[in-house]
Amino acid sequence: MKAEIGIIGGSGLYHMPGFEGLEEANITTPFGNPSDNYMLGTLGGRNVAFLARHGRGHRISPSELNFRANIYGFKSLGVERIISLSAVGSLKEEHRPQDFVIPDQFFDRTRGRISTFFGEGLVAHISFADPVCPEMSSVVAAACEKAGVNAKQGGTYLCMEGPAFSTKAESNVYRGWGMDVIGMTNLQEAKLAREAEICYVSVAMVTDYDCWHPEHDAVTVNDIIANLVKNAENACKVVAEAVAATPHGRGCKCGSALAHAILTDRAAVPEATKQKLGILIAKYFV
Repeated sequence: MKAEIGIIGGSGLYHMPGFEGLEEANITTPFGNPSDNYMLGTLGGRNVAFLARHGRGHRISPSELNFRANIYGFKSLGVERIISLSAVGSLKEEHRPQDFVIPDQFFDRTRGRISTFFGEGLVAHISFADPVCPEMSSVVAAACEKAGVNAKQGGTYLCMEGPAFSTKAESNVYRGWGMDVIGMTNLQEAKLAREAEICYVSVAMVTDYDCWHPEHDAVTVNDIIANLVKNAENACKVVAEAVAATPHGRGCKCGSALAHAILTDRAAVPEATKQKLGILIAKYFV
């Protein structure tokens, strides 16, 4: 079974209710195994693939995630758009717990994570000035409004390494930089989705204020879990609305991201690399 829309579920969201005709796809990629099997089915009449980012049971740390396998797996299923859901901390008073932020920018504070499919004799430099698909960002923003979820379209997601959370000094520096939310996963997904010519949008679900907030120490684990549960409920509503409203054709530039990105002389690319990246680059090597 193929899929047209991919959904990545983050902390507190390991399955997506409302699927029909559910089946599992166990995919092995040239980059290893994805986080879990892909759950395939229909949602609102559209073919959808769901992946639990950290695996069912939350087994995989952010630094251990095989981002390349996860995105490649979606590509192999025919996915053209990804809606990525993740729990984040808020770096601004205006982004309250249980609010959603749909960032349009990322800032990288990770260390040494692999965030490209390319190398091994093939060089490509994608444009990443605007890392989020504007078409899908608008679709998700409208879906939040329709679902009754308080959301802000735009803002910057700071991607930190983890797994420990920030120190107060770090958190206050990020606030001084004007960052909106902080998480540990979305930057690599966005880069790889762009290389795979897949539209990508983040739905950053605020669970708490980062440690900068004066009331941070009063927040209990139970408070955060309650926010995770409520966010997961809201995410399901938003995704259902977004999937139903997603246009069948793409009017953005995401589907041609590699058109001017490959620098290597086609004749100089090793055959093994061409085979490894086949579904990503085939149309540029005919």
